[in-house]
Formats: sequence, C-alpha cells, structure tokens
Amino acid sequence: MSTPMRVAVIGAGIGGLVAALRLAHAGLDVTVLERAPAPGGKMRALPVGPAAIEAGPTVFTMRWVLDEVFAECGASLDAHVALTPARLLARHAWEAGGTLDLFADVAESAEAIHAFAGAREAEGYRRFCARAAEVYETLEGPFIRADRPTALDLALRVGPFGLPRLWRIQPFATLWSALGEDFRDPRLRQLFGRYATYCGSSPFEAPATLMLVAHVEQAGVWSVAGGLSALARAVADLAAARGARLRYGTEVRGIAVERGRVAGLDLADGERLPAEAVICNADAAALGAGLLGQAAAPPGERLAASERSLSAVTVCARATAAGFPLAHHTVFFSRDYRAEFDAILRGRSLPEDPTIYVCAQDRDEAAAPAGPERLLLLVNAPADGPERPSPQEIERCVTNLRGKLARNGLSLTDADPPVTTGPAEFARLFPGTRGALYGRASRGSTATFQRPAARTALPGLYLAGGSVHPGPGVPMAAQSGRLAAQALLRDLADRASTSRWRGAAMPGGMSTR
Repeated sequence: MSTPMRVAVIGAGIGGLVAALRLAHAGLDVTVLERAPAPGGKMRALPVGPAAIEAGPTVFTMRWVLDEVFAECGASLDAHVALTPARLLARHAWEAGGTLDLFADVAESAEAIHAFAGAREAEGYRRFCARAAEVYETLEGPFIRADRPTALDLALRVGPFGLPRLWRIQPFATLWSALGEDFRDPRLRQLFGRYATYCGSSPFEAPATLMLVAHVEQAGVWSVAGGLSALARAVADLAAARGARLRYGTEVRGIAVERGRVAGLDLADGERLPAEAVICNADAAALGAGLLGQAAAPPGERLAASERSLSAVTVCARATAAGFPLAHHTVFFSRDYRAEFDAILRGRSLPEDPTIYVCAQDRDEAAAPAGPERLLLLVNAPADGPERPSPQEIERCVTNLRGKLARNGLSLTDADPPVTTGPAEFARLFPGTRGALYGRASRGSTATFQRPAARTALPGLYLAGGSVHPGPGVPMAAQSGRLAAQALLRDLADRASTSRWRGAAMPGGMSTR
C-alpha cells in the first residue's frame, strides 16, 4: 500500500479550506497551517461587547460552488449550514434623491425602479439584466469553472458560434460606460457601478463584464445562520472529518525548496513540515514580495499602488439605530461618485463624502430588533497601509461617516465601544497586501487575465484564494481552491500514469507534463 502524498496548505481562508477538503477526501495526507486562532481568513467575526460581529464578507452568492464541493465530498451543504434566500437584496439611499430597494425578482425590482426613476429606466433595467445574464452564461463554463485562460484561450473555448456572444459582452468597455447604454439616471449608474467594488475596483476603470454581478445576485443572495464565518467553520469541520489536520496559531516562515521543487514548509517556531506539495492560500503579493522565501517567489507579482485593489475602513458596532429604516444590506451613496474614486485612487486619500455600506446583521425582512444591534459599517479606502491613512485621517473618516449617516436620517447610539479597522490593520492581517482586500484591481480588459493561475512554475506549488483566478469574493475564492485541488490531482495522476507507462515501455520516455 503506497503512502499518500503529503500536502501542506498555507492559510485557512475559504480557498485553502476547500482545497484541503477536496484533497483530504481524495485520500491525501493534508495539513492546514493558519496563524489566526480560527478558520476563515477574511471571513471573520470580531467581539464587540457581548456580541460577535461579522467583520468581513457579508453576502453569499453562487451557492452552486459550495453545493458542488460538498457533493463531491459525499456531503450536503444544507446539512452543515442553514441558508435562507433573500427577497430584498439591498436598500439604496441618496441624500437628495430618495431611496430604492432592489429585489431578487427582476419584475419586482423593475416596478420599484419605475416608481423611483420612470418607465424608461425600468425598461433599461430589464435590458441590463438580460445583458448581465448573457455575460454570466458566456463566462461561467470557459472562465469561472476552468483553469485561468488567456484571452485567446477564452475565444477558443467559446468556439466560433460563441464569438459573437463574447463580443456582445463588451470585453473592452468599462462598466461605467456600458451602464450609460441602459441608464440615464446617474443614481442608477452609481448603484450598478458599485458592482466594481465587489472586486475592489473603480467602475470607471473596471471592465463591463462585471455587470454579471447583477445576474449572480438575482440567481440568489443567501443569508447564512451565524454569518459567513460559520460557513468557513463548516468547511473546516468537514475537512477535518475527511482526515485533514488543521493547526491554528501556527505561522509559516517560508516554503522549503529542494532540487527545484517544493519540499515542505518552514514554520516560525523552527519546525520543518515535510510535504510533496504546497497550496498557498496567502495573497499572491506575499509570494511576489518574497515573504515566503525567494525560491518560491514568482517573477512579476509585485503590485504597484495603481495595480492594488481597494482597501477599506470598517467599523464594527453594537448600537441602537433610529430614524432611517435599515435593511439587512443598505448603501448610502456619495454625491459625486467620480470624485470619490479620484480621491481614493489618484489622491490616495479617504474621501470626504464616502459611499457607506451598512450590514445590519440582526435584521431580516421583518421588524427591526429592539435595542442594540450588530452593525458593520464600511467605506472604501486606498491600499497604502501601514503608513497611510494616518490614525488622524481614520478618525476623521469615521466622523464623516457618522455625519453622513445622520444627514440621511440614521442615528446610532453605541452600546459598547466600536472596533475600527483600517488599511494598516488589514496590511498586518494579510501580509504583502498593503491592505488591498481583493488582490489585483480589475483595471481594463486585460486585468482578468493577469491574476495568477492555480498551477505555478515551481513544481509542487499551487495557489488558491481571492487574489488568484477566478477572482475575489467568497464563491470565487472557494472555486480557486477547487481548481487548485483539481490541478494537483491531475498532476498526481499524470505522474502516476507516466511512471506506469515508462515501466511498461522503456526508460527515458517523453513526459506528458
């Protein structure tokens, strides 16, 4: 009986957890190393008074990714996590321009837009939804589910009959310009332009293909009992049940390389953990900066400031909210979207009038809770940590944030001291990122093809996480872990097949690699 391959996974973010689960289920000897005390990475909760507040992602979409991962491992997602579909996707507000709710049902949203901005904008919304569906359907198979393609690969994968559809999704247009074809109302362009921030980018620079987010949300936004940190724990628990070892509070110092291939991991306490393969769920920028050893550092992965995605300033609060009727997800928009992104990306500063996302974590579509509730407040920020923004700038940002909420009619009375996290803290939590939360920014039509693939040039090293293909966000990062596991298993099968062929034929035969 052969000894199973030893695989070490750096980081217990959702990408690393999914990879560990798939590989442990396949019978490999898997160890996950995580320096934090719990799984999840950015899917984390912070204590504020007696409450635990989700401080990372708060929206769960594309549940088919986790459904398929659990099914591939002989389990059911619904048996491990309680999920509830949302009817109301989000509430949107403008200081001088009203309030608009969007729903999972296209017809219900179109009716709301008709009342908000008129018949022409409602018809534009229907066209936009059709275009978003076409973008998603064009890209799901040949891009999201597949190893990272080049632009030529993508064209070949859709085939000659798919090329007209690939051209119709406007791969060379920006999201902002594409939205102008369907919406005249600047508030609606602002609302749907915000989808670019889901991958840490500006709608004025991000490709029009990001309109697929609209279709993804209409296909289902799910509320997770216990928050997305509970989803991470469920994946970690299933991986452990399939035989993976998860070591928390364990820091990796570097990737050991011997004879031109991965040999294991060197830990901060001096331990060498032998492994024939490593899946790195750290940000690709950490590898590029040599933080895990120069021998494992790929060329060209250092990102300039202009290439880094957005960071954020977040406030986790337990407070009593009064006035404005918050939904579970509420967005308060800035008066001038272009000026906001110019301040962040060109001025490298926090905007005076930010767009604010509020997640009221104890609210559903019933009545608001009585007394203090758990709130996550978030504004976008430049990724220049740990030096900038300064503590004084962060303090002014939080003051501006609360002032803007008050102007929109929302007052907050804190029950406990809130916890503020800025780019400096994110830079420390996720080394090598400078605080960027989404890896490389999606700037221009080629950015999609610049994210690293799962397989690297160093034999035995594979990548997973939101900074690699197919991109950021919980489902995409989970899919990256799936792709990393698939790549490793294919390579293992190829080596086994080649070894058997060589033994049956002659030594020195041509490798299939």
